[in-house]
Amino acid sequence: MPPQENTITATRTSFRVLEALKRLDGAGVTAVATELDTAKSTVHNHLRTLEDEGYVTCEDGTYRVSLRFLELGEYTRNRMDIYEKARPEVDSLAEETGEMANAAVEEHGEGVYITRAEGTQAVSVDTYAGKRVKLHCTALGKTILAQLPEQRVDAILETHGLPRRTENTITDADELKAELDEIRDRGYAYDREERLPGLRCVAAPVVADDGNLIAALSVSGPTTRIKGDRFHEEIPELLRSSANVIEINLAYS
Repeated sequence: MPPQENTITATRTSFRVLEALKRLDGAGVTAVATELDTAKSTVHNHLRTLEDEGYVTCEDGTYRVSLRFLELGEYTRNRMDIYEKARPEVDSLAEETGEMANAAVEEHGEGVYITRAEGTQAVSVDTYAGKRVKLHCTALGKTILAQLPEQRVDAILETHGLPRRTENTITDADELKAELDEIRDRGYAYDREERLPGLRCVAAPVVADDGNLIAALSVSGPTTRIKGDRFHEEIPELLRSSANVIEINLAYS
């Protein structure tokens, strides 16, 4: 997101340091300073402060993001009613399909996975609770975009762009918007190897009584298994059924 007025530069730098540690999977002062093109003394001061506050650890000169963020993330997720209602349905989807099932919400124009479950045949991919993904290249993301007002969609695309992830990624705004129209008409979205080669995904929205989007559910798996009627009929129907259960539970519990 672009900087807003009255933001604090030092705080922004601390978060940039944390993000660099995550990208580098742990690093020393010099590596972080090089990554951020920032003075070593500045990086050192931020890292020492973050260590004092418990947000990073240091061992033999290598700094890493600490488990303090797990505490904060769990606190945030457990306060979300959608998490408690979606979790059993995601588990059921994984068990019934044998594949990977997920639930995600939109935050700051990106998709954030809030829960996932692996079926007996699920392939290992790079998703986990808390992972953020671009909306244009996933079935979850396109489902979310299809439920948002056009002005909001335009703002998200302007901020995050349409970066190419695979040769199948939609990188043209008009093409994406045409697909969003189709998603609204049929009620679910497809990811045809648009984020990861060899992986297909189907997603459906969870919508509140007032029509506002709450979350999206998905099932993903390899193209060798997610195909034909399973891709176009069986999994979409399972997703819509699970979404409906969550909608009812949210409305009446």
